[in-house]
Amino acid sequence: MIDYETQLNAEQRAVVFTESGPILVIAGAGSGKTRTLTYRVARLIESGVPSGSILLATFTNKAARSMLSQVENLVKEDLGGLWGGTFHHIGNRILRMHATELGYERNYSILDEGDARHFLNSCIESLGYSKFEEFPSAQVLKDIISLSVNTGIILHSVVADKYRSFLDCTDDIYKAALHYRVQKRESNLMDFDDLLCNWRELLTTQSEVMDQYARKFRYILVDEYQDTNTIQAEIVDLLASHYRNLMVVGDDSQSIYSFRGADFRNIIRFPEKYPDAQIFKLETNYRSTPEILHLANMSIENNKIQFRKELRAVRKKGARPVVVPLRDVMQQADFVAQHIIELHRTGIPLNEIAVLYRAHYHAMELQMELVRRGVPFEIRSGIRFFEQAHVKDVIAFMRILANPRDEVAWKRALRLYPHVGAVTAQKIWEYISSQDDPLAAARSAEMASRVPKGAQPGMTRFSALLSSLDTEILRENPGELINAILTQGYREHMEKAFSDRLSRVEDLNQLAYFASQRDSLMDVLSELALLTNITEETGPSPHTVAAEERVILSSIHQAKGLEWSVVFMIWCSEGKMPLGRALREPGGEDEERRLFYVATTRAKDRLYFCHTMWDHERGMRTRALAPSRFINELTPSTLQQVDPPFEHWSVNES
Repeated sequence: MIDYETQLNAEQRAVVFTESGPILVIAGAGSGKTRTLTYRVARLIESGVPSGSILLATFTNKAARSMLSQVENLVKEDLGGLWGGTFHHIGNRILRMHATELGYERNYSILDEGDARHFLNSCIESLGYSKFEEFPSAQVLKDIISLSVNTGIILHSVVADKYRSFLDCTDDIYKAALHYRVQKRESNLMDFDDLLCNWRELLTTQSEVMDQYARKFRYILVDEYQDTNTIQAEIVDLLASHYRNLMVVGDDSQSIYSFRGADFRNIIRFPEKYPDAQIFKLETNYRSTPEILHLANMSIENNKIQFRKELRAVRKKGARPVVVPLRDVMQQADFVAQHIIELHRTGIPLNEIAVLYRAHYHAMELQMELVRRGVPFEIRSGIRFFEQAHVKDVIAFMRILANPRDEVAWKRALRLYPHVGAVTAQKIWEYISSQDDPLAAARSAEMASRVPKGAQPGMTRFSALLSSLDTEILRENPGELINAILTQGYREHMEKAFSDRLSRVEDLNQLAYFASQRDSLMDVLSELALLTNITEETGPSPHTVAAEERVILSSIHQAKGLEWSVVFMIWCSEGKMPLGRALREPGGEDEERRLFYVATTRAKDRLYFCHTMWDHERGMRTRALAPSRFINELTPSTLQQVDPPFEHWSVNES
């Protein structure tokens, strides 16, 4: 028998021992949500429920494997019959047995994201849309289709709301999406979205199949319910329609994925769908100090639509969170890097320190500063700043101007234009590299005659861009040079090529600011080359670290579910956190506040809010920044205020 009395607290036991019916568990950060779920499953099995009649839906395969392993250790028996995994995994398992009812063969292939893009690109080409320069790339089109599918919003509305630059070709986008759908079915293919859509279609159109699984799964448990989209919530409701033994676990205060289709309303409206639902709250936090939790509670209280709860700390008193005003982004990078080193010297492992931020570009200067100081770090929000495709694209144009015989840069820049592939780029390079002045050759009529007819319009624009960039003024003003590349064609390229074009524009604006602080184009490229080629293994390190130790740099989205001893939140300034463009979305301020809440509850012992007082705009003008509204909402007594001058402030001060 499992000793529930000593293994669980009173809040957790109440959930575990609830007999039946719909159950909503609001599980606060660090409250033992996973533990409660696993013990609930173990309790069901221990009370005689066959494992094959239990369904456990999670959002990652890792979480599913971990939970099932823990349950097996508790009940001391094989759980091969229990259905557990992600929604996509479970959907695929059911579709393999019933694909023929939907017109598929059971041996259908699943397209991963890369395969789906290639297949969609073939569909675009077969319709002749690849000839249209204004038509979205396969990557962007796939994102448009996916957002429409997962939110239940018609495709025309998605384009009008999120992709306005493609409004003129909305009808063609719809035709391409329909053709993609038909071709997948004819080719016996499904992408990840189809695993959900077809699963729902199976349950809603095949009554016998629906009845089979509604009767099979006597108990259904769903983890991270606040992250479900419309389709997932509908599937869960269908499967639970017979027994109604549905337990959903989540935290509405950590609903932060609306950008990928998650619907915050699913968890909020659960009691409306199930009026007899029992509601439990897990509010005992085992992670953070009382000071950190008091601050988090105070912040999230400002969201109007939520399940009210108050995290309570098990741990004893600790240090108050610190607000650090900093002059600008460079001083912010210097402060954080220096304090990471100081904290490490006091005995805190580097992998117990995290720097969190709202947007990927927020970490650019910090990455450079950590490289300079020899502090190893790991990026969790994507690849390192200067390794991103759009950053390397812009740098390629800069390298061409600095060194007209840079073959790699020429070929990268050329292939950004329509109908210029590897073969055409090689032909162009062979011609211009044979000339005394490659830049002049690239602007000549002779070069235009050497490319296929379809590529000529793009090469005309390329030549015009080189002419406008090849000036002494721009060479000596590299920040303005980057702005010129962006405004004279590259912005339009990003709109077509990347679904996250707005964040990439922000990246390049930040790169332009960095470049504006240097005296010339050569200075910028030299520094970038050194920064991007240095690794933590080269050269002497100012401190000794274990091989696996690295500071974590992460967006708040990627940090959800994780924890560290020390957390720095950078760019806690109005317009950065909350992010200005996010505030323009419906419910944007509340979701941004939930992001702030998620970030604060990642910290176990120490929490720093860094806000810069000055920022730059396009054209390199500076403007004053106010502290984040989320900081201003807090009672001053909850924070340790650090007033300028702060250059010599020590981590040992309190």
